[in-house]
Amino acid sequence: MIERLPKSASYDPDCTRCPRLARFLAEARHEHPDWWCRPVPFFGPANARLLIVGLAPGFRGANRTSRPFTGDHAGILLYETLYELGFSNKPVSVAADDGLRLRDARISNAVKCVPPENKPTPDEIQRCNAYLQTELRELTRVRVIVALGRIAHDAVLRALGLKLSAFRFAHGSEHRIDEARVMLDSYHCSRYNTQTRRLTAEMFKSVMARARSLTL
Repeated sequence: MIERLPKSASYDPDCTRCPRLARFLAEARHEHPDWWCRPVPFFGPANARLLIVGLAPGFRGANRTSRPFTGDHAGILLYETLYELGFSNKPVSVAADDGLRLRDARISNAVKCVPPENKPTPDEIQRCNAYLQTELRELTRVRVIVALGRIAHDAVLRALGLKLSAFRFAHGSEHRIDEARVMLDSYHCSRYNTQTRRLTAEMFKSVMARARSLTL
């Protein structure tokens, strides 16, 4: 289990601004007292040039382990790819204390708390956006943002104060945010997407390889 980060404008471990999610987390803590079951913090260095934004913590993944994409199916392809591209020191992420470290990359989520059935409401996405907005301001060296899925794509645009209609989500799309930053779109590396082959390993690794090239 990772050490609890202090409350800040970009992360609050005790946030309850979404009543439905707060209730769901309270129930999860009661049923699984040895799990994290709190808002999940970002993972990776503050001077990273790559930021990966996912949807929300998985119930048996990040909600359990306290680290994004750790301990669930969605993290298998992500961490393997990050390792292959030199963004991490290990290819497998199973626990917050497993020694894995990110290099020049950071992982965050559009929604910090695990939602029932992995489906946050539009209001919950909006309420949580302030944390992402602050995080993007703080990450002054970020040059590439990879949005995993439409919700993450829209959340990044909202956090940056940009019009959603001006940036259409599509797997593999590349969007110039400003002179310094680019956003790349990818389908989310979820179990459903990879098992149905909506997203193949080759498709995902192609997007991430492009992200790597843009950080160099």
